[in-house]
Amino acid sequence: MARLKFGAFLAPHHPIGEHPMLQFRRDLDLVEQLDALGYDEFWCGEHHSSGWEMIASPEMFLAAAGERTKRIKLGTGVISLPYHHPFNVAQRMVQLDHMTGGRALFGSGPGALASDAHTLGIDPMTQRDRQDEAIAIIRRLFRGERVTAKSDWFTMNDAALQILPLQEEMPFVVASQISPSGMTLAGKYGIGIISLGSMSTQGLMALPTQWGFAEDAAKKYGTTVSRADWRVLLSWHVAESREQAKAEAGAGLMRWHNEYNVKTLQRPGLEPFKSIDEALEKTAGGVGISASTIGTPDDLVTTIRTLMEVSGGVGTIIGFVHDWANPENTRRSWDMVARYVIPEINGYVTKLRESQKFLIENRAVFDRAGQAVMAKIMENDKAAAALTLTGPGRVAIPPINAPDLQKEAAKQQKS
Repeated sequence: MARLKFGAFLAPHHPIGEHPMLQFRRDLDLVEQLDALGYDEFWCGEHHSSGWEMIASPEMFLAAAGERTKRIKLGTGVISLPYHHPFNVAQRMVQLDHMTGGRALFGSGPGALASDAHTLGIDPMTQRDRQDEAIAIIRRLFRGERVTAKSDWFTMNDAALQILPLQEEMPFVVASQISPSGMTLAGKYGIGIISLGSMSTQGLMALPTQWGFAEDAAKKYGTTVSRADWRVLLSWHVAESREQAKAEAGAGLMRWHNEYNVKTLQRPGLEPFKSIDEALEKTAGGVGISASTIGTPDDLVTTIRTLMEVSGGVGTIIGFVHDWANPENTRRSWDMVARYVIPEINGYVTKLRESQKFLIENRAVFDRAGQAVMAKIMENDKAAAALTLTGPGRVAIPPINAPDLQKEAAKQQKS
């Protein structure tokens, strides 16, 4: 099976109260840590309201992250295309690609927060069509075409980019949540997908149906979609034991649900949790696959393997960045995932286990090597005399103190 890639998605979701400047710096520190740990991708989003999500320009944030990292890919997760003139989006993404040495991933969406669209005076009924229209224009610009286009929300006259992306083909990715529009766009243009609706158990179970939308659209428009370009979002917090993970993340999980999902976004059908135990049970207490994994690295391995079976296979697992635990324990959780979950999923330690098992099961074969050493020792009278036999095939060398070593050295000099 092809190896999975791993990444992180920062909306961000920061509880209100911390100094914004220090939040930005803490988030940049996390990108630097993930790069050092070998994660493949980092994504951050665009929001203009809600209080909890305070990155207005993912391109600016990722440009700063690019200066502090070496290899991790940096994705806009996402740029809300209806909020911007397509030509400006194309120019900023090309500049980001060059500034990061060809590590930019272009993720787009229609805009997730109704309050953002309201702020900008955009009719929500137009957003998905405008995203579609903008993707088509930006793809043409990236190919070096000169474009003239007039729409009800933008005009372009003989527009052409002065600089093309550094990458031969910058990856395009669209966000998919509940509606089929994101998957349909991916199929229409033959581009990648990042599924954000998997933040709920119901969303995870709907992944096969969602993928069907992409395949149907690809067939309709004569393109192809690949599961290797499908990214699925999961949330987790891991520690040495389930009890420790729950103790570290339970209160923050409850606050995130009650203050953000219920109070701020007022998501339909959601009720506030009355206790930390209820939050843990309903969010991370499912059997098999659940919305969140709060437990050990082994628990997360089980969740990912189940996800792969349920979905039929994806290319990248993206972890949701949150503040359920304090910064120190959050960083430690990401460290443990890199050290123990990723190698288990991708088989990096499989051959090491096989090597150890082979040695254990073939002990008798390797005992002959010890016998060969003994045979050579016994050929030397002095070496043989210095050994005390303690059992079949085993020897113990008696301790030699410093005065004895000095006497032996003096004898050797006289002779």
